[in-house]
Amino acid sequence: MNTTPADPSLIDSRQAAWRLLFTLGLVVLGNSSMYIVSVVLPEVQNEFGVGRADASLPYTLMMVSLGLGGLITGRMADRHGLTPVLWVGALAVCGGFVWAGLSGSIWAFGLAHALMGFVGSSSTFAPLMADTALWWNRRRGIAVAICASGNYIAGTIWPPLVQRGVETIGWRHTYIALGIFCGVGMFLLAMRMRQRPPLVTQPHASNAAHAPVLDRSRPFGLKPSQAQGLLCVAGVACCVAMSMPQVHIVAYCTDLGFGAARGAEMLSLMLASGIVSRLVFGLISDRIGGIRTLLLGSFLQGVALLMFLPFDGMVPLYLVSALFGLFQGGIVPAYAIIVREHFKPEEAGGRVGAVIMATLLGMALGGWMSGWVFDVTGSYHAAFLNGIAWNLLNLLIASGLFWRLRQLQRSAAH
Repeated sequence: MNTTPADPSLIDSRQAAWRLLFTLGLVVLGNSSMYIVSVVLPEVQNEFGVGRADASLPYTLMMVSLGLGGLITGRMADRHGLTPVLWVGALAVCGGFVWAGLSGSIWAFGLAHALMGFVGSSSTFAPLMADTALWWNRRRGIAVAICASGNYIAGTIWPPLVQRGVETIGWRHTYIALGIFCGVGMFLLAMRMRQRPPLVTQPHASNAAHAPVLDRSRPFGLKPSQAQGLLCVAGVACCVAMSMPQVHIVAYCTDLGFGAARGAEMLSLMLASGIVSRLVFGLISDRIGGIRTLLLGSFLQGVALLMFLPFDGMVPLYLVSALFGLFQGGIVPAYAIIVREHFKPEEAGGRVGAVIMATLLGMALGGWMSGWVFDVTGSYHAAFLNGIAWNLLNLLIASGLFWRLRQLQRSAAH
């Protein structure tokens, strides 16, 4: 395996573009489990005879494990390269799906998803975003956005296919077949990722408007641990809010009498809109930088969550789901851009892994918390209000970091 850094001339090259294509495929396959567990939630709840919060537990375990695993796989990829990490991830995805399909209890089902998250999906999320950021300068924002959009492409493709599988062959056989397909596909694509990232260079001149002009050892004028801590809290907060519609839209539609199939379609529409959102926000971040993109995305996500409160008809829910996807898709990739712009480049894998871990912990906490709030109150309106409150916390942190950056830039200008 080639373990030497690539030639710096490969940055923004045709090889970088091909690598981005393979990366996209890996993200689509490796993150399949993140969204189909929402589709089978009603079936799993009925089969194992558990409440809504307990039925949400596998998702929570998977997202917590995915976050913790991303921290480890990011550092391992920095040290040993992506290919061995991706090979192990392929085995975990395949094995996890098969285990889940054969599980006899909600706990076995949940532990199978924890395995997929910790070793499988984690290998195709934070490490690949960090790797992509190191292969691009002029179009770093859109490149990272394309990589991250694989997560939403997975959410667009897999839910309707899995719902069809549930209706025809049952959720257990569907899980087993999906595990074999995704595991083999990941293993083959990983063979094309042996080249190490190019040597780190300075930001391209076209990014000068938002390139860091301050000391990277003091991001936002803070100690690196303090700045990263704030980003991690922001990541938890935004994704607690983000998880409410993504995890519970199928169950919400079932409760409203529209059926699980309509909910799966809304989830697919939401995530398809998220693809567009991530690409658009990627272009935006190339012009205004990561922290401004985070601020914009946080504000728009809050607006979309508010729109779920007055509308519960089927057609309005389709429209609001699409808007939610359009408004929130650029938030998570913005964290990778912020790390690349304001922290030392050689620490990218570990720091992106830490922030992405926080976002996934937020998704895990939000998925469980929304189910718990529903069980306590009997209403998803209370769960939406809980998500809005967490979104406000994210908005406050993003605003504070933006304000500190503006103050530092003004001081540097004088």
